[in-house]
Amino acid sequence: MEQQSYLRIQQDPTFQELVAKRQRFAWALSAMMLGLYLAFILLIAFDPGWLGTPLSEGSTITRGIPVGVGLILSSFVLTGVYVFRANGEFDELNQKILKGVKK
Repeated sequence: MEQQSYLRIQQDPTFQELVAKRQRFAWALSAMMLGLYLAFILLIAFDPGWLGTPLSEGSTITRGIPVGVGLILSSFVLTGVYVFRANGEFDELNQKILKGVKK
């Protein structure tokens, strides 16, 4: 009985839509994060002096610190964006799929 339910779910167009949307969204967010990290690494490689420049005269805090913190915070923001969409659109599709299986 369970095997039949799994097959019905896999063949459900709503399930296939959910998988495709979730996969595209996850890849897009992953590409954004990878792009940010790549830009940071390239900045370190090709212009380390810019990152090492103090924010103001006499300051021990360099430009690299807020840039690095921003990079870390961007990962939290992108995770929040994923969770927001997962709890909204993706959960609605999940519920629709489950209702179809229970029939």
